[in-house]
Amino acid sequence: MELTLSHWLYGFFTFLIIITMVFRKGVVLPTLLGTFVIAWVFNGSIIGGFIAVFNANLVAATELFNIFLIITFMVALLHSLKDLGADRRMIEPIQKIMVNSHISFFVLISVTYVISLFFWPTPAVPLICALLVPAAVRTGLPAMTAAMAVALAGQGMALSSDYIIQVAPGISAKSAGVSTNAVMDQAIILSLITGGVAIFLAYLMNRKTFRKPSDPKNEEEILLMQGVKNKHVTENKNVHTWSKVFAVLVPLSMLAVMIFMIFSKLNSGRMGGFEGGDGAAFIGGVAVVLLLLSTVAFGKYRALDYISDHITEGFVFAFKAMGPVIPIAGFFFLGSPDFAGNILSVSDEAAPALLFDLVQSIQHVLPQSAFLAAFSILIIGIITGLDGSGFSGLPLTGALSASLANTSIDPVTLAAIGQMGSIWTGGGTIIAWSSLIAIAGFCGVPVMELVRKNFIPVMLGLLLSTALALFIF
Repeated sequence: MELTLSHWLYGFFTFLIIITMVFRKGVVLPTLLGTFVIAWVFNGSIIGGFIAVFNANLVAATELFNIFLIITFMVALLHSLKDLGADRRMIEPIQKIMVNSHISFFVLISVTYVISLFFWPTPAVPLICALLVPAAVRTGLPAMTAAMAVALAGQGMALSSDYIIQVAPGISAKSAGVSTNAVMDQAIILSLITGGVAIFLAYLMNRKTFRKPSDPKNEEEILLMQGVKNKHVTENKNVHTWSKVFAVLVPLSMLAVMIFMIFSKLNSGRMGGFEGGDGAAFIGGVAVVLLLLSTVAFGKYRALDYISDHITEGFVFAFKAMGPVIPIAGFFFLGSPDFAGNILSVSDEAAPALLFDLVQSIQHVLPQSAFLAAFSILIIGIITGLDGSGFSGLPLTGALSASLANTSIDPVTLAAIGQMGSIWTGGGTIIAWSSLIAIAGFCGVPVMELVRKNFIPVMLGLLLSTALALFIF
């Protein structure tokens, strides 16, 4: 296979992006510049470069816009529940079963995981840290261990599988050219293994610090937490009859959706018609109807204004969280023959396979080892997660998964492994400049100490889940 200058430039910019991530800098600039330069050289026209850099972002935005919508509606629903005070009422019954520090640890894990699956961990963190963490600390659970529980269950285990909202597996699958559901099914298993190991180790390593409910240090830590807590989250007093209704209706609706999807999958061997992102659309549609009902219940005559505000807030959150992913995805879509034609304005037959050709050109010198491929993708995923986002590296790990796959390991498994490395690192468990800062702030603990505490459990969990993936899949 003859490599052209476009291939070499693509390889150079890919390497530059990885190096940029290692130094914890943003990679949007090199991805945009790389797309422009490569397209200019490939088309032999600077005009073609201008057109392609726009097309790359347009193609990526088109492919990923369903992700933005599901985030928007779920966040909008959460805001409408805050208006009613229903978000607080959903948590209150759980506080009653937190009778000692050991039970509180696992209750905190369970509730954080479930809420983060449906609402994503970042918007769910203020709710959990404002209501459940003080209750857990009051039973004797140290604030640091509570912060570990929230991070490992939410930013780690729930976000790395993203089984309900399907943002992460959607990006990984698009970039790898495989089924989203296939990546989801493997990712949730790997996330549970990684999370199970990390949470078990965190419990063993910290259980001697657990205190009794009567320990005076409990109240001292609660006072420290209240000094840094977000007042907007803790001062919502708009509680009335509708808050009770929606505190029951929303969990039951989401539970019913989840049971229906699981039943359909078990009954048919797949999502029972929820293929290609329809599962996320189903969740999103239910969220829209609940958003309509809760907004009308709160605002009545002003519901038209309220719902517009909440959807706007949802879009703002979605674009803040996912906006930088679009140019990054556009660059790596350029390396795939499935998207390169639309980006470069050439026919599908003339579309290059820049990344795949590069990997194929050196495959003869690489050992055909599933072990080497799996751990290479894991390391690349961890490196890309160093930017503190967790999602920006998924286009790269997905694209490389398709290129590195061989007869001994398939691209779905590699994409799921890369997703684990990227999100467990950058999603907010072992990177101080990620959303872990919010958890540390709400819990009143030093973020660097929280990173240090999480590091060994998370890394051992990732290594074990990657090794087991070679045998399971």
